[in-house]
Amino acid sequence: MTDVKFWLDKHVAHVRLNRPEAMNAITVEMDEQLGAIWKEINENSSVWCVVLSAEGDKAFCIGADLTGRQAGRTGLALGGGITGIGGPLLKLNKPLIAAVQGFCVGGGFELAMCADIIVATESAQFGLPETRHGIIGECGVVHRAVRQLPHRIAMAMILTGERLPANKAAQYGLVNEVVPLNGLESAANDWATKVNKCAPLANQAAKSAALDRLDYPLEVALASRFEAIEQYAKSDDAKERDIAAAEGRRPVWTGS
Repeated sequence: MTDVKFWLDKHVAHVRLNRPEAMNAITVEMDEQLGAIWKEINENSSVWCVVLSAEGDKAFCIGADLTGRQAGRTGLALGGGITGIGGPLLKLNKPLIAAVQGFCVGGGFELAMCADIIVATESAQFGLPETRHGIIGECGVVHRAVRQLPHRIAMAMILTGERLPANKAAQYGLVNEVVPLNGLESAANDWATKVNKCAPLANQAAKSAALDRLDYPLEVALASRFEAIEQYAKSDDAKERDIAAAEGRRPVWTGS
């Protein structure tokens, strides 16, 4: 049984952490699996968006598995990959939806914050317990938290280790929707359906433009040219957009 499940359903890629007995803590092997999965998703034009989830009801992910030796970590998924700490930063070019339940702490919290949309259960709790346990390193989770939450909320989490419940996370804009546990999967899939109603290449170009200039002054962002947007303008989907508008019908996207 694999510790990371990966499957495609039409144009949605599903990635599921599958170590519920260990609260989905990420091992070196899982790190390598996830790194390969993110690469495949980026290169597969039939994938229009991604749903990241986890088995069990106790935890989405509690971060890296510290029970065994972690020497030789590749830094592809947790501590690299889409997180970018300890390894090359891999920018996921497809929209990413995270479905979060239970404990979402440490590196698991970082993994969730890599998502563009977060759906959480009513019992979900987000946290940065590192300093409470006397641990701190090249900790990507603190850099993301202080950018995605109000400054003092993030700093209080960093400096006390206190967890943030889902309803507060939604209040602060970290979470898009809070649902009962039995509604988590359907809520995440509903968001995927909404995303995939849009032109996939336009979505990818929009995500790239928004994030690539996020830390720049507005005037720089406005003056920038974006290769993905220029490529989309020449795509079959852009032509289909114009044809459908002229014919008074909904466009049928192909992602090409």
